[in-house]
Parts: sequence; C-alpha cells; structure tokens
Amino acid sequence: MAVAEREPEHLRVLIANQPRDPLALVRRLVETLGHHAITPSFERDDIAAVIAETRPDVALVTIGDDTRHALVLIDQIVLEAACPVIALVDAPDHKHLREAAKRGVFAYVADRDGDNWQSAIDIGLRRFSDFRRLEAAFARRAVIERAKGILMERHAVDEAIAFGLLRKHSRTTNRRLIDIAGAVADGHALLPGPHETQAGPEQVPPGVPRRAVSARG
Repeated sequence: MAVAEREPEHLRVLIANQPRDPLALVRRLVETLGHHAITPSFERDDIAAVIAETRPDVALVTIGDDTRHALVLIDQIVLEAACPVIALVDAPDHKHLREAAKRGVFAYVADRDGDNWQSAIDIGLRRFSDFRRLEAAFARRAVIERAKGILMERHAVDEAIAFGLLRKHSRTTNRRLIDIAGAVADGHALLPGPHETQAGPEQVPPGVPRRAVSARG
C-alpha cells in the first residue's frame, strides 16, 4: 500500500546576521520552500522582543567574516528562542562550525540549493526535538532522585524502598510517577526539618522496614 506524502510544514524562519545584498536571495529561498521569512533589523530591533513577538520555528544565522558577532547572536537566539539554529556558511570552516555547535547550532548549509536547505531544516528540527526530549528526561530524573532522597531522609529507608513508595503511590492514585515525585519535592519545603522533629515508628508507612542506623555515641 502506498504511503501518502506528508504535507510540508509552513515554518516561521528567522533570518539573522545576513548581509543586505544576499538577504533577498535567502528570503526568496525560504519563501520558495513554503515558509514565512522573518527578517528584522538587528541594529534597531531587540532580539528578545523580536523572538517573543514572532516565535520562530527555526533560525538561520550567517557565519561570515564577522564570526564573533555571529557566535554572540547564536548565543542570544539560543537563550531566547525554543527553536533550533542552523548556520549558513559560504564554505565549511570546521573550527567555526565547532564553536557554533557548542553554542547550540544543530545543522549547517554551505550552498544555495533549496533542497539542501529543506534537508538541513528537517535535520535541525529533528535533532532539536531529540535534544528537548533528552533534556526533559534528565529533568524528570532529577526530580525523582530528589523525591527519593527526601523519603530516604524522612523515613530512614534505603533508595529502593523510597522508590517503591513513590511507585506504589503512583499506582494507588493513578497519577504519573513524575507528578508524585514533584509533589514530594515541592512539599518538602513546607515540612519541618530533621532537627525540628524526630520521626517515630508511626510515621513510617506500614510494612516499610527502617534503614539501619549506626548507634550514636
């Protein structure tokens, strides 16, 4: 059975650091691909305000003679925009591309072929999506680790038991594990610290063994 081709997305494309003469060509290429070109004047327009108003899906930044300015601009766009940055270069310079990649560039284009531009945009969007998923996974893991640490401290149990408490409560309440962990982490600030109260046996959930605690002298 034939698979239907996916309709092309119409993206908002921010064009930055482009010299005036080639700007018309870049804009025409972007619009030929079916996208909307955003071409602010960065000498006059504040980058944060432009991004907040236009909400670009992808940004194209030219890395030309003024490499330092391009890298600073990439830093600003990455900081302000939740979108991938793609570098436009006349010829690949691996040193400059490495510096650009460190700042958040996900792909680059080194010619004026529209098909290659669309491929670079697709690659940039896919890599950016993978990056955001990985970033979210690390954030979720950090919250769960914090919640486990709180339960270990409050109930004097080991890591495995603390995770079991989170998972059991998640199943019992039919809520996501990350939501339960977030509630534990957020509520911890409202609870008294260990020096203010001493947990007694009645404070540990039934059936949960206590962690061995060394005797104090």
